[in-house]
Amino acid sequence: MGTRNWLAALAAGAAVSLTMGTVQASEVSKQDFKVVGSWNFLTHYKEIEAPFFTKTLPEQSGGKITTDHKSITELNLKGFEIVDLTRKGVYDIVIGVIAYVADRSPEIEAIDLAGVNPEADEVIQATRVYRKIIEREFKQKYGVHLLGMFGFPSQQIWCSKPVEKLADLKGLKTRVYGSSLGDLVQGWGGIPVTIAFGEVVPALQKGVADCGITGTLPAYDAKWREVVTHIYMSGLGWAPSFVAMNQRRWDGLDAPTKDFLTKQFANFEEKAWAGMKRYDQEGINCNTGLGPCPYGEPGKMKLVNPSAEDKKLQKALVAEHVLSAWAKRCGETCVKEWNETVGKVVGLTAKAK
Repeated sequence: MGTRNWLAALAAGAAVSLTMGTVQASEVSKQDFKVVGSWNFLTHYKEIEAPFFTKTLPEQSGGKITTDHKSITELNLKGFEIVDLTRKGVYDIVIGVIAYVADRSPEIEAIDLAGVNPEADEVIQATRVYRKIIEREFKQKYGVHLLGMFGFPSQQIWCSKPVEKLADLKGLKTRVYGSSLGDLVQGWGGIPVTIAFGEVVPALQKGVADCGITGTLPAYDAKWREVVTHIYMSGLGWAPSFVAMNQRRWDGLDAPTKDFLTKQFANFEEKAWAGMKRYDQEGINCNTGLGPCPYGEPGKMKLVNPSAEDKKLQKALVAEHVLSAWAKRCGETCVKEWNETVGKVVGLTAKAK
């Protein structure tokens, strides 16, 4: 095909795409959604989440989809209450971390078991193969419809005291945000304390906690570098997170609007997963000064990589304390579903003791 013909074909294809997009937007019904977002000081919120709700959805729908998008920080809400408020219809759409809502569903907790998914590609694949189960659990136990899933940068251990090896974490009060993290902290002899993300810095300052678990760039965004000195690179997971809508509100939408939202949130997922990977390395750089930091003055934390022996020990602790405790909470059918999906991705088998 000649250059002129190729350009003509490209222009025709673009015209078809624009026409299809316009037709799709014209079929969308006018909607305004009240949205509870994540923490407004996070880079993820500023670069991916807020633009999606305030610009992308309105623009792609031809102005028919609008949102009243407020962060959990602005609303002064706790992560543990946002899904219940959405189920009750106080909000239409909510963004949250899986661990915050896993108390009534070990099946949902299963996608975020501490230490099970140390690699980024593993958690993405595990989330995809396990998605139908999460959708079912959200609908049946929480009354919300799953719109999308994504992750935050890798979850590491941040301490205000010197930590050079896993044994140094013994006896330290460590902030956790989910049951399986608590199981693992207890496994290595630490003391798990549950503290909301926005309250961790003062807790570390006051000695309520000695260490905390969170993602690499979120730690920088939340200024943990001002109160901690060591990062122990434990690879505890990626804080799998969700976007969900009140089930009654979803059921009341017409088919074209559902189709439009499904496609838009699939695009959101892809951007968010890609952002997770990029933000992870940037977070390490920004907290340690060991590489370029595009967000401001870097911290000077000491980066501690575990030894081969500590990696082996942590893997054993995950099997003994995390998987077995979760399997007991979840039951035989639940464990079977996990072993046939996530278990195959990560090469592990869960069983209760």
